[in-house]
Amino acid sequence: MGAQRVAERFTELYGARPEGVWAAPGRVNLIGEHTDYNDGFVMPFALPHQAIAAVARRDDGLLRLHSADVQGGVAEMSLDTPAPQGAGDWTAYPAGVVWALREAGHEITGADIHLSSTVPAGAGLSSSAALEVVIALALDDLYELGVQPRQLARLCQRAENVYVGAPTGIMDQMASACCTVGHALFLDTRDLSQRQIPFDLAAGGLRLLVVDTRVKHAHNAGAYGKRRAGCEKGAALLGVDALRDIPYADLDAALARIGDEEEVVRLVRHVVTEDHRVERVVELLRAGEIRAVGPVLSEGHASLRDDFRVSCPELDLVVDTALANGALGARMTGGGFGGSAIVLAEAAEVNAVTKAVEEAFIAAGFTAPQIFEAVPSAGARRVN
Repeated sequence: MGAQRVAERFTELYGARPEGVWAAPGRVNLIGEHTDYNDGFVMPFALPHQAIAAVARRDDGLLRLHSADVQGGVAEMSLDTPAPQGAGDWTAYPAGVVWALREAGHEITGADIHLSSTVPAGAGLSSSAALEVVIALALDDLYELGVQPRQLARLCQRAENVYVGAPTGIMDQMASACCTVGHALFLDTRDLSQRQIPFDLAAGGLRLLVVDTRVKHAHNAGAYGKRRAGCEKGAALLGVDALRDIPYADLDAALARIGDEEEVVRLVRHVVTEDHRVERVVELLRAGEIRAVGPVLSEGHASLRDDFRVSCPELDLVVDTALANGALGARMTGGGFGGSAIVLAEAAEVNAVTKAVEEAFIAAGFTAPQIFEAVPSAGARRVN
């Protein structure tokens, strides 16, 4: 649903025109998985898939919400009653953003909101962050709050962590708020410093495919939180603020100091090597060696599968099949336990790789995947 139709539907629902329409994208993470909550490095880029919101202010303390993507009528709540509530339905995300803005001292007196999103839900492509960021940006504009994009991202992360109850890092919200067309975002999640790294696949005769396995995941499930707690334990055992502080060159010595805590050893090894992989990819892209990124992606998948243990049979099948049919590299992307994989391939090999993956899923009896090309796109913005 485009911006015009979202605005028209808003008018049908609320009997008045919206004050504006905003969009915020989902993201693909090229490299840097489970590093963001360890103060590490990540490298996402924005997808053309986006959440669109038509919004108007209210002055009576009511928040009214409607989504074109969810069955049901308009949800209504008072701004005086929402409080951190843990996992709930989709309305927890926009309500959480309003809560976080008000908690930060911003005066929000209410809003009417209609939403529509093309970001696949549960696919590891940050559908929730797109929803949060589009609401935050709209309210920032309408109420003239003057909040900078990185601050908006922090508030959205707080909404997801505290209000929704999902212990996610900052990467998804920063990607949605700050990515630019034709670039990947090299982000230091400790201080939120960032560099836009040119990522022009088409010019190099390459394509990056996203393979949505259709296996849904949930960030507020216990497995994600368990791994985050394990990373924090590793940092405590090593006497550092975060695993980002362990130099790659000192990894073996650090693992030896952890001793027989086998699970912690695996988690620490993944995070430290993954931060190093992000730095390697930045160097390769700046040198124009895009094809050489492929093996680094594949190394990342092996680490996520074997050390962090967040892959699943469908994700492994995508990676193994793509590599066996000529792909330059492939890995799962996102938090894991389902979701999507990415495949870097020569443009001429895309059809063969796509067909091989689809046939492999049929042979395995899995639900057919959704496969599309990922093109580095614009971050959050006003569109009408």
